Amino acid sequence: MEQGEGSGSKPYDEIWSKLVPSNSKYSDVELRSDEVEIHSEVKVSSSEKQGWCKITRNSDLCSAILQNKSLNVIFVDGTDVPTEDTIMIRCGSEIIPGPVSDGYLSYRFKVMPMNEPPKKVLKISLDSEHAKCSICLNIWHDVVTVAPCLHNFCNGCFSEWLRRSQQKHASVLCPHCRSAVQFVGRNHFLHNIEEEILQSDASLRRSDEELAVLNTYALIKSPLVINNGKKPRNKRARSMPEEDNNGTNLTCAQCGTEYGGFQCNPNTVHLQCHACGGMMPSRTNIRVAQHCIGCDRAFCGAYWHSQQVTRSDSYHMCAPETFKPINERTITRIPFLAHEKNRHEQDITERCIRQMGRTLQDVVSDWVTKLNNREIDRTRMPLNHTDMITSGTHICNECYDKLVSFLLYWFRICLPKYHLPGAAAQREDCWYGYTCRTQNHNDDHARKRNHVCRPTRGGIRN
Repeated sequence: MEQGEGSGSKPYDEIWSKLVPSNSKYSDVELRSDEVEIHSEVKVSSSEKQGWCKITRNSDLCSAILQNKSLNVIFVDGTDVPTEDTIMIRCGSEIIPGPVSDGYLSYRFKVMPMNEPPKKVLKISLDSEHAKCSICLNIWHDVVTVAPCLHNFCNGCFSEWLRRSQQKHASVLCPHCRSAVQFVGRNHFLHNIEEEILQSDASLRRSDEELAVLNTYALIKSPLVINNGKKPRNKRARSMPEEDNNGTNLTCAQCGTEYGGFQCNPNTVHLQCHACGGMMPSRTNIRVAQHCIGCDRAFCGAYWHSQQVTRSDSYHMCAPETFKPINERTITRIPFLAHEKNRHEQDITERCIRQMGRTLQDVVSDWVTKLNNREIDRTRMPLNHTDMITSGTHICNECYDKLVSFLLYWFRICLPKYHLPGAAAQREDCWYGYTCRTQNHNDDHARKRNHVCRPTRGGIRN
């Protein structure tokens, strides 16, 4: 292991993150200081070390700011970072110090798990009457919270209220207090409380048939921004300043201009894109995907592409590449998440594919076809709505990495041992298989035992 050289920051005893090279013959770059100048190998063909970036740890302790200190353009998850520019990096971010075509080495930014003190369990007594939807008068189901009043409702109940309000009224009012609603989103914290209440008192649980009907009304998957049609009245008419009319205060591109035969009206509900933070109208009557099925988050790339709206400085918009159907995606590198982030197993998978005379894209395409034909058990697929996923499903980049990692697990599980490299084929299976936690912090154990296998201990057998 080698250490990044620190500057202007006191080093710690513990390593808080690493830069893990894609080629295992090079050492990991360990980061111990809050601010580190990185000096490491940058080209596959050379062992010469160069200073090429500075990494500064953020206060959230799980992300950092990378500044390009080299003369080359650095690529972070496919985004260009010119000299002296900065970009935020998170665990799993791919960092390449220069063009891949010129032989530059790829690194993955890995944040190390922190040694947390034992958690104290705090028990809270809650009257179930305070966890009821004021529309249906039952315990919340898939609870959503509206703002600014912060009242809570079933997703299906409020979705239907929202639909009817938009049809009949200029504003959407809270069903509980009648204040104007500006925002609504799912509340995952209260969802846990909802589950705890139903587990403690089964008599409060509704029938499966009733919940199935309620789910058909539920439209809120990601945060919605709600525009209210009523505008404050001025006692005296006044001319609007020029800057108020130049379009910069409009929510999205279709608020001021018609594209694709659609223009927003004052009551149009908007979705906020998870990737770029920009807005787009929430439209349930079109076939264009606006939510990633794998994580239920909103992404705008496919929508604006379908409306033939080009990116501009006026509105935040994603490139179509951020949100595409599975069968339109290509991949050249094994995701950082693959094989539970065990890079020894990743290297073995990469060598197997190469020895078979195939590419990673070939293998992934084959297994996407198997997925599409329902030939794979989806129990462990780390995505939402697994039964709905097909080769034509739109998913985000993060969910695509999770899907590929899942497919590569099945590729290795089904691979005959004679396809494995000699030393890898002789390894014994770890008792805990892919659930083993030791493989994430004990490099020797990660290398000596096979972890791409089902657990034989620990109660998991899938």
